[in-house]
Amino acid sequence: MAGYYQKSSEKMNSASQSTRSNAETMGDRAFKGIADLIKLLPTGTVFLFQFLNPLLTNTGHCHTINKYLSGALLTICGFSCCFSSFTDSYIGGDGRVYYGVVTKDGLWSFSDPNASSKDLSKYKLRFGDFVHAFLSLIVFAVIALLDDNTVSCFYPSFKFEEKTLLMVLPTVVGGLASFVFMVFPNNRHGIGYAPTGNTQNSD
Repeated sequence: MAGYYQKSSEKMNSASQSTRSNAETMGDRAFKGIADLIKLLPTGTVFLFQFLNPLLTNTGHCHTINKYLSGALLTICGFSCCFSSFTDSYIGGDGRVYYGVVTKDGLWSFSDPNASSKDLSKYKLRFGDFVHAFLSLIVFAVIALLDDNTVSCFYPSFKFEEKTLLMVLPTVVGGLASFVFMVFPNNRHGIGYAPTGNTQNSD
């Protein structure tokens, strides 16, 4: 009889450990999915949102003024994600990195005094820029609207479903984003993105 109870106890412990392991695996996948999505967004915008959102939402305990302030933050950060997709940079003859806004004719640089003497037509606006802008907005929306403070502030009754969506949506959006970036590779190094060694020299 003692052996029977011991085996039953071992099975229960094994099942419990398996459940915890599955939960941890799903949690790890969720956080990994979010981490992968953040890489697609401008670094400064993500930092600004993560820093200000808890303050403006009063850590989820919102009053009316908090909702307006948080809504303004979401709008500004969303616009920033889109706008950054239409910017690019190049290395000038002095070795400095200059930024500008892409247009149908090329790059309009607002920081390089010698931009008019350079051929910046290779940076002109492309269809892929609109795709990346839309995708960046969707990615930011997934991260921002499923943030715990945002949920508690705007739709607290939705909090019970948040965990499921947090696990599912980042994975789905991450897979979609990876596919889109394969079809439309992003070769721009715009405002807010981490600098890389691939930034082109304009000379």
